[in-house]
Amino acid sequence: MTQIEKKKTHTDQAWDLLYNRLEQDGLLPDTEGNKRTFLRSATFKWVASIAVLLVSMAVASIVINNNLKEQQLLSLHNEKDEATLVTTLEDGSIVYLADQTSLHYPKHFEKKKREVFLEGNAFFDVKGNRERPFVIETDQIQVEVLGTAFNVKGKDVDNFSLSVDRGEVKVTLKKTGQSIHIKAGETGLLHSNQLETVATKDMNQFQRYTKQIQFKDERLVDVVRVINKNADGVELEVAPGLEDRLLTVTFSNDSPYSMAQLICMALNLECVQQQNKIRISELK
Repeated sequence: MTQIEKKKTHTDQAWDLLYNRLEQDGLLPDTEGNKRTFLRSATFKWVASIAVLLVSMAVASIVINNNLKEQQLLSLHNEKDEATLVTTLEDGSIVYLADQTSLHYPKHFEKKKREVFLEGNAFFDVKGNRERPFVIETDQIQVEVLGTAFNVKGKDVDNFSLSVDRGEVKVTLKKTGQSIHIKAGETGLLHSNQLETVATKDMNQFQRYTKQIQFKDERLVDVVRVINKNADGVELEVAPGLEDRLLTVTFSNDSPYSMAQLICMALNLECVQQQNKIRISELK
């Protein structure tokens, strides 16, 4: 049997196993022969939907009238009651979008700054770059950061808040020009057109973004990077040549090894764990 035939046999067996499990759980439609990649496993306690090479981030012409020129932006939207939608921007910054939230951003940032537009609630893990400040625009607020992690709640116009997990940010109220600096452990609030700083009461708000996460058409290397940032004691590695493989997947309270297994099933790869490292590579 040739190497190609071995891989094909391995793939067919894997998908047949998944199909049988889905059929037993009642997750498949009645139409015969329609094998959908919506997976449920009580053993690994994950709920996931997989699609490879799906284009889910559409390019749209969006006019942002906040004293900015018209430009063509990418638009990413997370629907109501969906898992946190995670994307990695061009500069390596990671954005975790809550449900009913939209993010608009350029494919390539300007040379002097990195600017995005937010509608709703999101957690930002910004890659530091003092030469190119990271700027977030909302209807009422402008947030400027150099490199930090923070939670922005801008879904309700009358109840804006920003909590900083790491680093420091500058928040400016567009209507009045008032600015405040918010440091780690602090929260900025907007009350009666006035910004104020208080101690952060809910420190668990940052972790809640990562309990159930989804990726849409993200590069494998970026998915693994997010997993490693939130994993404790175990690190995933991607073999050279696989970094740009695209993946759409949802994880729910998974262990790193379970996530690695799901990735391998979706992309027809294999994973091997040695001590605290899990390596993802081509099938042998």
